[in-house]
Amino acid sequence: MSQKVRAVIARRKNEPVIVETVVVPDPGPGEAVVKVQACGVCHTDLHYRQGGISDDFPFMLGHEAAGVVESVGEGVTEVEPGDFVVLNWRAVCGQCRACRRGRPWYCFATHNAAQRMTLEDGTELTAALGIGAFADKTLVHAGQCTKVDPAASAAVAGLLGCGVMAGLGAALNTGNVQRGDSVAVIGCGGVGGAAVMGANLAGASRVIAVDIDDRKLATARKLGATHTVDSRENDPVEAVRELTGGFGADVVIDAVGVPETYRQAFYARDLAGTVVLVGVPTPEMRLELPLLDVFGRGGALKSSWYGDCLPSRDFPMLIDLYLQGRLDLDAFVSETIALDGVEESFDRMQAGDVLRSVVVL
Repeated sequence: MSQKVRAVIARRKNEPVIVETVVVPDPGPGEAVVKVQACGVCHTDLHYRQGGISDDFPFMLGHEAAGVVESVGEGVTEVEPGDFVVLNWRAVCGQCRACRRGRPWYCFATHNAAQRMTLEDGTELTAALGIGAFADKTLVHAGQCTKVDPAASAAVAGLLGCGVMAGLGAALNTGNVQRGDSVAVIGCGGVGGAAVMGANLAGASRVIAVDIDDRKLATARKLGATHTVDSRENDPVEAVRELTGGFGADVVIDAVGVPETYRQAFYARDLAGTVVLVGVPTPEMRLELPLLDVFGRGGALKSSWYGDCLPSRDFPMLIDLYLQGRLDLDAFVSETIALDGVEESFDRMQAGDVLRSVVVL
């Protein structure tokens, strides 16, 4: 039978979120109910609250989560009750043209639960990224549950569900950073910091962190940056070139996602280098570049969706690296908070005071 749980709800655009009672139905075919143990506070949740994703209010927020499968519906074979899982928002279908071509990380028909969770009065909720995990329990498609080693802390494991995976994947998957490469990362919040860590993990010889916040630059050093550039005081393009023998970096990752930083990334890369856009722009933003420069500089201009990750492949591998002490995911957890602390955590996130606030249930 259905269950009543606490959840963080955004009822209207730009209004503070509140904790309300939500009805979670029993899992139907292909679905699972997950008891949430921890969920990171991501910028995407704030974008939902601000109406920047869609206007399908009310939203059930939270998506960067880990927990334990409580029950599963008919036909579910991927997971079973008791499994410790990280939730993901790209449950691949296996049938679309991307999946059939062996590129499931680009899946164009990802799965979500067919049923909707509701408020007590029956109002249907839109679960953020099909997850809605600022809650005691949530209903998801079983393919959104990726089983990982339960030895990992839920507060850490859940971060792979979005921001940290986006940054790691921007370097490891989309940017394809190789041993000896030079890498510059523009914007060193949670995603950019993870990109720094990913470049370091891949064996980059030089990892240059660029930001306007001294605190973020100091953190980037701890995450593996070999050099830092304060772009309030220095032209980042010239600084990156100076640090790479005058040529520019082999891979430049824009973790901000505004036209100014993208242009900086474009000109801070070496000839035939790669630009990776992982910061998410807003719909009204426009970019202008001389087409001759796009042609003449060669290389690749890429966008990174979710770090081009395949959760079933990447999540267990990264958790194993964490448990081996080779990937310091703990460094991203700035604070742990209760379910009713999400609204205040948005303020700290916007002020740049945290890499990640994590709700622990």
